[in-house]
Amino acid sequence: MDPTGTILFNTVGRAFYSFDIFAVELNDDCPRSEHRLTDSLSINFNGHFVDDQKTLVYISDRTGSPRIFLNRAEHPHPERLHSPPESLFHDRPLIKNRRLYFISAHEQPQKPFASWSALYSTTLDDDKTTRRLTPYGTVDYSPAISPSGKIVAVASYGRKAWGGEFHELVTDIVVFPESDPTSRVVLCQRGGWPSWWSDSTLYFHRQSDDGWWSIFRADLSEDFYASSPPVRVTPPGVHCFTPAAIPGVKRIAVATRRKGRSHRHIEVFDTESRKFYPVTELLNPNIHHYNPFVSPGAAFLGYHRSGENAIPYLERVNSPVKGLNMIRLVGSFPALSPSGDLIAMNVDFDHNSGLKIVRSDGSKMWTLFRNRISFYNSWSPAHSNVIFTSIGPIFESAKAPVQIARVTFDPADLKPNCDEIQSEIKILTRSDTGNNAFPSISPDGKLVVFRSGRSGQKNLYIVDAEIGEFEGGIRRLTEGEWIDTMPSWSPDGKRIAFSSNRQDPENAEAFGIYVMEADGSGVRRVKVAGMDEERERLNHVCFSSDGEWVAFAANLGGVTAEPVAQPNQFQPYGELYAVRLDGSGLRRLTFNGFEDGTPMWAPKVFENLHLNEGHGLKGEIDDPLWINSDF
Repeated sequence: MDPTGTILFNTVGRAFYSFDIFAVELNDDCPRSEHRLTDSLSINFNGHFVDDQKTLVYISDRTGSPRIFLNRAEHPHPERLHSPPESLFHDRPLIKNRRLYFISAHEQPQKPFASWSALYSTTLDDDKTTRRLTPYGTVDYSPAISPSGKIVAVASYGRKAWGGEFHELVTDIVVFPESDPTSRVVLCQRGGWPSWWSDSTLYFHRQSDDGWWSIFRADLSEDFYASSPPVRVTPPGVHCFTPAAIPGVKRIAVATRRKGRSHRHIEVFDTESRKFYPVTELLNPNIHHYNPFVSPGAAFLGYHRSGENAIPYLERVNSPVKGLNMIRLVGSFPALSPSGDLIAMNVDFDHNSGLKIVRSDGSKMWTLFRNRISFYNSWSPAHSNVIFTSIGPIFESAKAPVQIARVTFDPADLKPNCDEIQSEIKILTRSDTGNNAFPSISPDGKLVVFRSGRSGQKNLYIVDAEIGEFEGGIRRLTEGEWIDTMPSWSPDGKRIAFSSNRQDPENAEAFGIYVMEADGSGVRRVKVAGMDEERERLNHVCFSSDGEWVAFAANLGGVTAEPVAQPNQFQPYGELYAVRLDGSGLRRLTFNGFEDGTPMWAPKVFENLHLNEGHGLKGEIDDPLWINSDF
């Protein structure tokens, strides 16, 4: 029987940006204005011009998953284009010769730790048959179609299992005839995001040996092999990504990050004079701009950037499992009140983050406290006004000062005309005991299980939910020179699930799922067929309402899109999964290029969400931190 209920979760950074697609005229040497081409609903990104009248095909998340839309100049509303109905992920759509090309992740590979992304095409006319262009067992990203439409280029990961890297995916530039996708040729190794200038020349990006991301040019012979080694085009000293060749001239549009600058911008690079010409910095110097694209006749240069419209507090996400609902929140570590009317969460992890609660229809949010870092929440099933949380820095060592807190408030204060309410914070753990975090309250509301580093190792402990360890003492639940963390109490109170690296304590990155009796006995691992214990990253485990399933965040599906082309994601391979306690019935639940995590499994179905209420944006996002580190 399939799992049911609702899973509440967070997507990293999603609360802080929306995307819209914009364009400038390419014949304007000093652009003074840009044209917004999308309607500010949800996130709209990775566009492609169909013609020089600004007809646009792009990806939008507006229907609950990344899908393909077309904007025509003569039509005011976006048109959703045909694609496999079972697909919950699409990327990099292109239209050439009345055919639509796109990346999709709807066909499962035969092994874990392999990306699901592959290239497909379909006609825009009557025949709606979808054709797979990527061989089964192979992974392709970032397609490009030559000007004639006869040759396809992709950034291909090939048939190898995902190696765990994501700063630079080790993809190759592969080309093949559109008429015969099986005749694949590796044009060059180590390259991504290809862009055709002519049927015999294309550009791509890669990280050079000197550390700078740069644009390279490759020339094809008649048999599709490189006629000479790829040539580096852009100079060191500036990061250049995601090239878009400009037809008819020896220029390319690129996204750049310059030393001493805080934002990614679109520039035009002249490959003969080797000069850069700024574009978006003249318009929006303090906003990130991503992934340029050029119209067929070089009339327009497009890109996407963050907007300023609000993101709803809660939004529905398409689920691959009938009867199981998926709700994305603007915050992390959701915890549902006993009545199901309120959700506690952490919107950010800076010093002002604190703890917030939101109505479960998304209509109103309140702040319980601020000016303290708070993370990982658990709402007492026995009290409508008691929430347990961790207070202190997240992602720190065993000795870092983090404490378990019991937070109480008066529900009568939850009024529509106020944004902050008074709360009382009671610390349950001693300040000299180091890192105490990830509390989970028992179903009867009497005990809290949590992870503590007080022994020098991060193991699980239990304290009284009202008086903590000061009066009631503390009981150690697990013991070993490994990391036991992120516990979750089963709905019947008989078991506790948690993440641990006890299968290999020397590997602080590989975590599996474990279940034990509530007294700490009978520890066993939830084993899933085909898993590799040395590579698993299974975290944020939580029970279903019937106690038969657990949901968790994992790296089992590899990377879905080129991470360098996106805002910062700490783990862009993070997707949500569910599995039965006996390890059977594994289901992938989310599909996107970002990081999903911190699930909470609720028994109720959330109806009538208020999508007009939300988290105000300022257009601020983070570029990948592993790029910033070079500066």
